[in-house]
Amino acid sequence: PDMIVNDIYVDLPTPALTGYKALAREMFVEYGSEEVTAVNAAALVNKLAQVSSGMAYTDDGLVHIHDAKLQALDDVIEEANGQPVLVVYQYKHSLKRMRERYKNLVELRDDVKVIDHWNEKKIQLLALHPASGGHGLNLQDGVHIIVWFDQTYNLEHYQQTNARLHRQGQGHPVMVHRLIGVETIDDDICQAREDKSSVQNILMRGLK
Repeated sequence: PDMIVNDIYVDLPTPALTGYKALAREMFVEYGSEEVTAVNAAALVNKLAQVSSGMAYTDDGLVHIHDAKLQALDDVIEEANGQPVLVVYQYKHSLKRMRERYKNLVELRDDVKVIDHWNEKKIQLLALHPASGGHGLNLQDGVHIIVWFDQTYNLEHYQQTNARLHRQGQGHPVMVHRLIGVETIDDDICQAREDKSSVQNILMRGLK
């Protein structure tokens, strides 16, 4: 079956986007009493992607910035109408927030029987990290809907994770939803990943 990529563009709240743009310019921003700082170009790419997803790491821990992507994920889950949904996250704070919001969410590493339960359609919402769940897993029996909550610039992780669903034995077209923050680096990460560009090239695109 086909694999259909659907980019869902998510508007960040104005204060979050204003802070994002300040971080892109200055490599530093304050959200309330918390400071988000990037020490180099690679760190800046990651910090900008974190802000787009809704939280960012600070020197002291984490700062919550917005829930726009969670609200977009709400819509995808609702539209799935009870069909299982696989959610891919990049940051631990994304998983933490999803666990708090969706009490039925199961993470791939929660139990040795998760994959069996997933393919038996006993799990409605499954989260996985592409570095740990992108290779060798047969997940196609349980789902044909995948959501990239956070974007990764690792092409192999992206392709291999999608291939857990889009593979022999899949009986439905696979729908790949990508949550992309409007006016953020998410779009540039997706494009640079396809072009196999470097982090520096991603950064240059994102700051234009």
